[in-house]
Amino acid sequence: MKHKINIPPILTGILLLGVLSSCNTNAEDNNGNNQGNRTESSIKATSVSEWEEMLRNDNGWIGADGVYSVALNGVEKPGKADETETLFWFSDTIIGEIKDDSLKSDWEMVHNSVGYMKGAVPDPSNIKFHWKNGDNGEASSMFEPSTKTEKGEYFWLGDGFFNHAVDSTIYIFAYEIINVPGGVYPFDDVGVSLIALPKGSRPPFEEQRQLETPLFHKDSEGKGKVAFGISVLANTEGAGAPNPDGYIYVYGVRGPNKELLVARVKDLEFEEFSEWNYWNGAEWDSNIHKAAALTSRISNEMSVSFMEDGRVISVYQLDTNSPTVAIQVGQSPTGPFQPYKAIYETPEIYEDIDFYTYNAKAHPHLSKPGELLISYNVNSFDFMADIHAHPYHLRPRFINLKY
Repeated sequence: MKHKINIPPILTGILLLGVLSSCNTNAEDNNGNNQGNRTESSIKATSVSEWEEMLRNDNGWIGADGVYSVALNGVEKPGKADETETLFWFSDTIIGEIKDDSLKSDWEMVHNSVGYMKGAVPDPSNIKFHWKNGDNGEASSMFEPSTKTEKGEYFWLGDGFFNHAVDSTIYIFAYEIINVPGGVYPFDDVGVSLIALPKGSRPPFEEQRQLETPLFHKDSEGKGKVAFGISVLANTEGAGAPNPDGYIYVYGVRGPNKELLVARVKDLEFEEFSEWNYWNGAEWDSNIHKAAALTSRISNEMSVSFMEDGRVISVYQLDTNSPTVAIQVGQSPTGPFQPYKAIYETPEIYEDIDFYTYNAKAHPHLSKPGELLISYNVNSFDFMADIHAHPYHLRPRFINLKY
């Protein structure tokens, strides 16, 4: 098999210019005055290597980025993963074989893949990966666009959820990407589709439906592109939400300032885009162009999850691809949000001069009560060289936050 020379999508972000320092005991103010015996914050995340080691493979599925997950019983409450299977979906994925710490030359790249994990224990024996194969046995993407015909178009996958009200359908947002040769980033996003997986469907998902959506546009006030689907919050009884209102909250990102937007729709009306409304800062509005920023400097993939007290907690990589994983607590799905807290600095950026990290997000149902399991991605600006020099690097890493 011949590998495809594709550069993985690096969804646009602004590199962080400074690394935030941790809180110190006996801290001094800007004038050098001691401020007292202040203890270091406990709101810091720690690495949980057993999760990332579950994704360390030598054959077949080698690694990927863009990881999202959903409980196959639709319950997103922490501490419930042992009651169900988990469906993971990934974006750019390496298929091949690593031998003697070297990636064999016949490796291939596909634009997305999936994995099924049994229970809550992160063990390699509990997860199985899937992708499609072409007519000649070559690896191919699990999800490919059927609603567009532009040459070279493919899907970069966003968030999704289990819709109890629509016959247990799993919905996954899919960004429509085309190649644009000659640019700094040789690709561009041109739309947002929605993939609907019927109840109980399994790979290769032959019964999937794909819907075009109005959830992508260029902001009318010149603030940049808008794309919804970066995070989904199901505020429903079936999902185990603390105070369910029956709405699905879908978050979006706008422009170079990475502003966070939110829309909502009743779970039964999820496919009726005329029923969607957008938070304009004061009330829900049917005009997508009136959507107001809840916060900014988020990542193109992130998460908004419920806390046990009914508030929400957002998790993202500051400025999309900086070393800083950040959280913000909001009073409701629309905020207001507290200022962000930096909870972790990714060490992988120091393993190679070209490494960067990006798109942190939480996986609530895989977490324990009072905690959040958070993933982030690792990649390289010199991808073709480093996939051989560091063949295990392109896989999600995981940290845990106790709050």
